[in-house]
Amino acid sequence: MEKKFAAILFDLDGTLVDSAEAVSRAWFAFAAKYDMDAAQILSSVQGMPGSEAIARLRPLASAEEIEQDAQWLEDLEANDTDGVVALPGAIALLEQLNAQAIPWAIVTSGSIPIATARIAAAGIPVPAVLITPEAVSQGKPHPEPYLLGAEKLGVEINQCLVFEDAPAGVTSGVNAGACVIGVQTQFDAGVLKANKAAACISGYEEIVVSVNCGENRCRIHQASGA
Repeated sequence: MEKKFAAILFDLDGTLVDSAEAVSRAWFAFAAKYDMDAAQILSSVQGMPGSEAIARLRPLASAEEIEQDAQWLEDLEANDTDGVVALPGAIALLEQLNAQAIPWAIVTSGSIPIATARIAAAGIPVPAVLITPEAVSQGKPHPEPYLLGAEKLGVEINQCLVFEDAPAGVTSGVNAGACVIGVQTQFDAGVLKANKAAACISGYEEIVVSVNCGENRCRIHQASGA
């Protein structure tokens, strides 16, 4: 794998931070509230904004009921960071990008309270650009979040790499026009590539980032032995 790029757009949960336990606790509570199958919920909502996931899960609910549920779920997730940690190699990669002045952003389906709580809990560098559902009219898998992320960085989306761990996020990045690298924390390479991820990694130790490499000024390639 070798890809040239000018900027990187990262998903947050499952891509830069491991928040699986906190996410599971919140959705298990939601499932218990409505006597739903929690395991089925978790497999279907990954990568989607909470309100959009709830609307799919409760198609007969009113807009007010969905909003109330979304706020309830947000409060649960924003106040539960137990077990939230940075994924191996994530902090080192972000610090390298900062040191080399390579633009990067976080594009997440978590709201501002959830995203900022998890960024702080995991101890990852705070991004200059943070795109959350509050900033867009349509969340992942729609391409709008990644298009906005590229715009805020001042980079064309086709010069961006996207790192994503969930099918909805991969679809969002691909349809925006970015090259998407799948991170195999929740889904295997077959699932991510079926959604048109260009390549997949198991962890950031598998990649090397270099600067001053042609018109896109940066490149990423597979580390020796990965």
